[in-house]
Amino acid sequence: MTQPTIAKENDRHFMEMAMEMAAHATIETSPNPKVGCVIVKNDVVIGRGWTQAVGQAHAEVQALRDAAAQGHDVRGATAYVTLEPCSHYGRTPPCANALVDAGIARVVAAIEDANPQVAGRGFAILCAAGIEVASASDFAWADMVLTAREMNVGFLKRMETGKPWVRMKVAGSLDGKTALPSGQSQWITSSAARQDGHVWRARADAILTGIGTVLADNPALNVRGIATPRQPKKIVLDSHLRISPDAKLFDDADVLIVCAKEDASKRAQIEERGAEVLCIVDSSGRVDLHSLMLELGRRQLNEVHVEAGAILNGALVDANCVDELLVYLAPKLLGSGAGLFALSELTHVDQAKQLMFHDVSRVGDDLRVLARFKK
Repeated sequence: MTQPTIAKENDRHFMEMAMEMAAHATIETSPNPKVGCVIVKNDVVIGRGWTQAVGQAHAEVQALRDAAAQGHDVRGATAYVTLEPCSHYGRTPPCANALVDAGIARVVAAIEDANPQVAGRGFAILCAAGIEVASASDFAWADMVLTAREMNVGFLKRMETGKPWVRMKVAGSLDGKTALPSGQSQWITSSAARQDGHVWRARADAILTGIGTVLADNPALNVRGIATPRQPKKIVLDSHLRISPDAKLFDDADVLIVCAKEDASKRAQIEERGAEVLCIVDSSGRVDLHSLMLELGRRQLNEVHVEAGAILNGALVDANCVDELLVYLAPKLLGSGAGLFALSELTHVDQAKQLMFHDVSRVGDDLRVLARFKK
């Protein structure tokens, strides 16, 4: 690239503004990444934008349109963007070409796009056109690199591994119980924690649960109580297709039932409700969790939100299919009752799953812990 090694005055400030723009794109953009862009000329912001819903304009094009709508000439300006401009024709034309055609003189991007169809090619197009290009890493902005990656943790993981980012939500008492021995669980955590949980549901591309939860609670498994432009896909792991065609979760959104044993009659009943049935079986006769994750990645799901019972929670954790735990802990002690995870028995403490605390916050009367598994 033709970038300088030292950031210009106000570069960091304008990149922070681009990050703020990207934050507007939290829900609608998937499977595309969340990207923000600001266009600056003579130290004045003349255009702003963020990636729109899939199939619509990306951040750079939105910012160029914004500048044009205000009567600004972008020739010779700098574009600050949170991800390398795309270089390929997908649902929309390449953003790198749009910046070249507009006469942009300089581009500062937070990080390179991990998409194999881009991965440096966007920068190459810009450089070939004589545009000065720099990234956050060129300026040793480690925090900016981290922020940009956090915004697109699911997209980047899917590009790098073929699998979605899997976030598992669990809620219980301070002594790790999700229900009393009788099964009663409403409500252990506060209404604020439950509402916050729906915010996390909304940002996910899919909500995944197990048949045990569906049979016990008949959940709607949708986003409620907050404004959202779309409902996440619903995925139920149901090895023997025990789900009832009258289950609430069939009432809205896109539903995928994943089984490990074919049953033509039950499949037909489920498909009549508009759902899809997918059979993915491992050598032990169970749903093949690793193959499922690859399939979800192939379907362009960036983030999967798990809300299940202890058995499925434990199976997913044991299989190393979970990236992050979203844990709500109420300041209560329940004693006997259901636990958070049914994990395989260990013979030594050194075998324990290792996590790192990513964030600890108070939500209402409860504690919210984000912890990530060490890879």
